[in-house]
Amino acid sequence: MDELVRISFQIIAAVGGARSSYVEAVDAAKKGDFDRADELMKKGEESFLAGHDAHTSLIQREAGGDPVNMTLMITHAEDQLMAAETFKIVATELIDVYRRLAQ
Repeated sequence: MDELVRISFQIIAAVGGARSSYVEAVDAAKKGDFDRADELMKKGEESFLAGHDAHTSLIQREAGGDPVNMTLMITHAEDQLMAAETFKIVATELIDVYRRLAQ
């Protein structure tokens, strides 16, 4: 398997797991289970960082003079990375709203 494809799959899998954890965290907060929501957000952050680190390795590679050819696969991986990051922000805000409503 081509290294770029492998790293792309690594990013997609990691940030997909992160996004799933963020969605579950919002659901837990909606049900009033804020401890579980916090655990899931932490789990999501760990997964997200794994994907981010894989992406950073590509940036460092290119900065070191080894250009990365943009493919549909890496474009999709970057799209998923950004979507997960955006949903993390939204999830954090929603959980805060649910906390305030529960008080």
